[in-house]
Amino acid sequence: MAFRWRYLDASAATIDGPDERFDDQQEAESWFSDVWPELREAGVDAVVLLDGDEEVYGPMSLQDGT
Repeated sequence: MAFRWRYLDASAATIDGPDERFDDQQEAESWFSDVWPELREAGVDAVVLLDGDEEVYGPMSLQDGT
């Protein structure tokens, strides 16, 4: 399976975001740690990490203090 991120808006609806695929969870998390500020500025409120179609964890808020 490939790891990828699902992007959510403030109402928890899925929205478009970068369609990046990763071989492992560490690679996905490393990429995310570099780009989360840009995602937040683009209107992403939270993310869910997926392994294929299975949720690994989330939603994880991108907002300060939440």
